[in-house]
Formats: sequence, C-alpha cells, structure tokens
Amino acid sequence: MTDEEMIANVTALVADSRFDAFIPHYLEIAKSAVIERLWPYRDAEWEEVPTKYHARACEIAVYLVNRRGAEGETSHSESGVSRSYESAGVPDSFLSGITPYVGVPS
Repeated sequence: MTDEEMIANVTALVADSRFDAFIPHYLEIAKSAVIERLWPYRDAEWEEVPTKYHARACEIAVYLVNRRGAEGETSHSESGVSRSYESAGVPDSFLSGITPYVGVPS
C-alpha cells in the first residue's frame, strides 16, 4: 500500500477531520517504530516498511492520533470512563509479532 493509501486508512479510522493535518506525521512516527523494531541496527538502506507491516503501521498511527493531548497519561478516570497507557511511546503490544532482523543487506 502506498503512503497515500496508508494516510487514507488512518484518516478513515480516526474519523475526525481536526486531526487530518497530523496524520501524515503520526504515520511517519509509526513507520519509524516498525522499522526500528525490524532492523535495530539498520543502515540508511533500510528505510521502508515491508508491505506485510503496513497495516501494523496504520494501527500504531491511529493509536498515536487518538492519544493526542494525553501523551504521558498513565491513568485517568472521569464519568465512568477510564484511560491508561502502557508506555509513553508506542506500546510493546503493538510491536509484538515483529521479529527483529539483524544482518548485512544484500
């Protein structure tokens, strides 16, 4: 999926036009998180998210957009609604299942 398609997916899932300007930036952060997990010792040659992880990058971007304004929140309760966040960055649960690859590019 292209970057434009990924942005369209995240936009559809967020469904709040107030965040449209931020979505490309959060998608880049999400893609960076996936790349960092995949290739922890990467060189500049490994800058693209493999196709099989595009949906995962979209999920992470949606999470980051929805968390906007409460970035460091660890717990919150109000009117019967409770919120807490696993970590200040991208939670490990979003990155589980991504097996790191370490090696020499061919």
